[in-house]
Amino acid sequence: MSTVTESQSLEAETETETEWESESESEPPKEPCLRNWLDLPRDVTASILLRLGAIEIIESAQKVCTQWRNISRDPSLWRSIDMRNAGDLHDMPYNLEIMCRHAIDRSCGGLIDINVEYFGTDDVLAYITQRTTHLRRLRLVQCWGISDEGLSEAASKFPLLEELEIYSGNTGKDAIEAVGRCSPLLKTFKYNQVAIRDPYFKDDEEALAIAQNMRGLHHLQLLGNKLTNHGLQAILDRCPYLESLDLRRCYFVNLDKDLGKRCAEQIKNLRHPSDSTHDYEFTVSSDSGFSDDDYLSSDFGNEDYGLDYEFYGSDGFDGNDGIYDNDYDYDLWFNWGDL
Repeated sequence: MSTVTESQSLEAETETETEWESESESEPPKEPCLRNWLDLPRDVTASILLRLGAIEIIESAQKVCTQWRNISRDPSLWRSIDMRNAGDLHDMPYNLEIMCRHAIDRSCGGLIDINVEYFGTDDVLAYITQRTTHLRRLRLVQCWGISDEGLSEAASKFPLLEELEIYSGNTGKDAIEAVGRCSPLLKTFKYNQVAIRDPYFKDDEEALAIAQNMRGLHHLQLLGNKLTNHGLQAILDRCPYLESLDLRRCYFVNLDKDLGKRCAEQIKNLRHPSDSTHDYEFTVSSDSGFSDDDYLSSDFGNEDYGLDYEFYGSDGFDGNDGIYDNDYDYDLWFNWGDL
């Protein structure tokens, strides 16, 4: 009797479970909880926008909604301007130099850090000096339109500069000397280029300019430089505060003997010429005996590699109040369409 009762009980439980499963399968799945980004506090939204580059903010983020557009005008958002891009200037539907000037205007004189890649010119540097005297960090990547004279003139307006990074370009000894004289607070100097192996191109001019004018340096990066042991010796003699020294791909430096021993004793963080460059974002080695620097001249940088100002139009500049009278004109200029 008890056996029958237990069997009936098991059958009843099985039927109940089957009914429950069929009911739950027939129920529509619950929709995922979606976050409304417009409900975020203003400071949180500003923090998100800060993670974007200047191009992404101006081209995309400020078009999301009125709230984001208003936040994107906050000068504090533009104390640091990152104009990072892929370098395909002629394929872009906008003019990076005009966009950069617009971003600088939004800083309202509070700019302290700017990264300019591929499109930099003497005029861009001059515009920066007109809009801020507080610049502390300047990064120039393959800015062939910037000359020794242009950087030297700009350096005279950057007395608070603490870090300067240059990767490939037309600047050399004269600009290094000017920066060293005009920026006494400079602690970090990164002067990198595509390396060459041909001994014909050995040159200590830049190394000697650093040694004679940048004695307060703490960090020096010279990837692919043409200096020899003579130039390195001068840097070690005249830069007593140097803590880190990066000599990767400096093919004319030999650290096998006494000079290498001195570097090891004097420098806390030393990168040798043969050390890997996998963690550096740009090319620093050339398969041929020549580098890009030897092929490209200042004329090339100002004409062929530069922007076609007639195509984009230069009449949109406003020398008094920035580039455009208002943001509406700016949007039309880039043909971005409706928000």
